[in-house]
Amino acid sequence: MNSTELRSAFSLAFVYVLRMLGLFMVMPVLAISAKEYPDYSAFLVGLAIGGYGLTQALLQIPMGVLSDKIGRKPIIIGGLLIFAIGSMVAATADTLVWVVIGRFLQGAGAIAGAIMALAGDLSREKQRPKVMAVIGISIGFSFYLALLIGPVIAAKFGLSGIFLLTGVLAFLCVFLVIFVVPNAKNIAPIGDTLPVIQDLKSLVSHSDLARLNISVLFLHMLITLLFVQIPLLLVDLNWPLAKHWQAYLVVLVASVIGLLGLMAAASKYKNAVMQISVGGLAAVFLCMVFSQNSLLYLILLISLFFTCFNYLEANFPAMVSNIAPAGKKGSAMGIYASFQFFGAFIGGVLSGSISELLGIQWVFVLASVLCCIWLVLIKGLNATNRLKRYTLKISKQTTSLALQQLSELKGVVDITVVPDEQVMYLKAEQHFDIQQARLVLNIKE
Repeated sequence: MNSTELRSAFSLAFVYVLRMLGLFMVMPVLAISAKEYPDYSAFLVGLAIGGYGLTQALLQIPMGVLSDKIGRKPIIIGGLLIFAIGSMVAATADTLVWVVIGRFLQGAGAIAGAIMALAGDLSREKQRPKVMAVIGISIGFSFYLALLIGPVIAAKFGLSGIFLLTGVLAFLCVFLVIFVVPNAKNIAPIGDTLPVIQDLKSLVSHSDLARLNISVLFLHMLITLLFVQIPLLLVDLNWPLAKHWQAYLVVLVASVIGLLGLMAAASKYKNAVMQISVGGLAAVFLCMVFSQNSLLYLILLISLFFTCFNYLEANFPAMVSNIAPAGKKGSAMGIYASFQFFGAFIGGVLSGSISELLGIQWVFVLASVLCCIWLVLIKGLNATNRLKRYTLKISKQTTSLALQQLSELKGVVDITVVPDEQVMYLKAEQHFDIQQARLVLNIKE
């Protein structure tokens, strides 16, 4: 990567880390700290933990599309300011209802699509996957960091301290976007990075993509559902909030070791490992139905949960990218992200309301049943077929005969031509020779 690409990757990743910290830090602490509010209820706790997911899900695609019309940076800056306002509303809240409102506002700053599009604009085609990978890694890092520092900050400064910090970090991100992130004109083909409204209907009904979208909805429903309950269970086992980070540190180390084992097995048995991971989640919740009375037992179960969660979380986006038709990856990923955030919202609402009405055991019963349904859903989903993607610039003089010849080349799976952008998206098998395509289209390197 050149200096501009390095600067773009790490500055945008830093924006992502600071913003996602604000969303994630409350997850391991809110169920405990919320008891200080006069209108406390398990339902409102669930809504506060998962509430950001609803506005994220609703606005993710519109904000991405809007960034193509008025520019990436204005959308990113506007989203960060909305996020900061939501953080301040939650920080100054004297009731849990206002915390919920603040969380909804935080989610309204839905800038993930615009950030990814800007990253695409600032990178060359061959280097774009590296830039995206740096940003992707930062998202996972922010979640793990939030689990460790969230309980520490809450123990010293309370829940309002976390929200105040996230608001300040969001304002700092605005200056980072203005002065550090490079400026760029749109050079990345739209289909690679952004949703296209016309594509949404066909992609929602795409069989394999639909199963992956429902899968990520279930996955994030389960993690939000879990974090409405886990802090309470740790406190019930005489583990105060200030020490929760120690439990999460053990969990994270153990889950990384487990993840490495799953990844090694997946190199030969990817479909089986995916099903084992979903089965592992089912086993975790089934075990929690019957007992949560031992700290060691609970940590072992959470470690297994995160082992399976991390594997699925890392592999589902790659599968979406691989399955999406040529030139429609941006749209497919936009739909996927909306399902992901909507899952977080549903998980929080269900966990809070069911535990309040029926008891915590029934939350885990529901989670176990969902995992069993999920196992049936992913049966037959091909996780091993890997295709290469190419984006080729074409001229207005490119003939239909040349396109026909290209479609007949060995290994070509899918072609999408966008005349307005003078670009062609191509998906092909691993053995495909891109040089043949360039010869047919008369493209010089």
